[in-house]
Amino acid sequence: MEIREVKVDHFCIPLPAVLSDSVHGAMPDFELVTVFIRTDSGLEGVGYTYTVGRGGSSIRALIEHELTSILIGADPRCIERIWSQMWWLVHWVGRGGIAAFAISAIDIALWDIKGKALAEPLWRLLGGTNRKGVMAYAGGVDLFFTPEQLHHQAKSFVERGFRAIKVKVGSESIARDVERVRLVRETVGDDFLLMADANMRWSVDEAIRACDALRDFGLHWLEEPTVPDDIQGYARIAASGKLPIATGENMHTIFEFQRMIQFGGVSFPEPDVCNIGGVTAWLKVAHLAEANNLPVTSHGAHDLHVHLLAAVSNASLMEVHGFGLERFINEPLRFKNGEAIPPERPGHGVDLLWERLDRYRVNCGG
Repeated sequence: MEIREVKVDHFCIPLPAVLSDSVHGAMPDFELVTVFIRTDSGLEGVGYTYTVGRGGSSIRALIEHELTSILIGADPRCIERIWSQMWWLVHWVGRGGIAAFAISAIDIALWDIKGKALAEPLWRLLGGTNRKGVMAYAGGVDLFFTPEQLHHQAKSFVERGFRAIKVKVGSESIARDVERVRLVRETVGDDFLLMADANMRWSVDEAIRACDALRDFGLHWLEEPTVPDDIQGYARIAASGKLPIATGENMHTIFEFQRMIQFGGVSFPEPDVCNIGGVTAWLKVAHLAEANNLPVTSHGAHDLHVHLLAAVSNASLMEVHGFGLERFINEPLRFKNGEAIPPERPGHGVDLLWERLDRYRVNCGG
């Protein structure tokens, strides 16, 4: 089997409602970069990555002008070899960052092909530990919401069957964050998993103070209290003993996760399949977490992460993110009693509706 065709597309997709967090501010849209791969046997695979509104054209260019040269003529089933070749081709200018986003989209497409070649859904192909469902949480991207909007959102999540939700913190004052978390806790009740996400907003000392202020609300975890580069800072926050810590959506290599775990800075490693290097790298982070007796969770891209969390034995909660693709998927992910049901379709089963996406296409150079 050989790869004969690679096509890259770039879309800018408006969100149904403006979302917000402490670092990126108001987000009216997000970018989607897709990779379509066809083999000489007619098998086709699709992979994708996303951004919070910037960088998509650079990801697309890297794939088109650099990484495609490795793919044409390669056997798509030899994924580890292709991954390594891509990594080293752009290592000097990449080593994570935009390179990780580009590699992720290609790697996901290759695993899609492999699943289709073997007529297996990705979750079963990768290990298949959980065929019934993966417990999901609703990831609110809601820092600028009014108290009324926050209450309505939390109530609607509960009505939709979620048994866990996340609220944004990292506003202009810790006191305001406390009130936001208090409001959501009162809305959902005590017998409900609740997390908070600061999106790297605080210094280490501020994060420790925030942990102390939020400790009485029974948070399942506090996510990204400070920048991911400060590994020793994370260790200080975790050592304060106030709250379990989740982090990883801004970490783009397995080595970053290795050091964070080694220093004791994380309770819930959180790789994102769309920026860690695809399925290949995500699994390595999950196994690294398992070797250190830690659960693994996810960030964004729930249509893909349902497979990965259903495949590993140390799976934690799966985030259902505001950057969803439900409007553009032929058979969106199904949920039952707060759990995401892994699809039985071969590959990852994400059948994009290209005719709906087309109106949001970004022209090359546009």
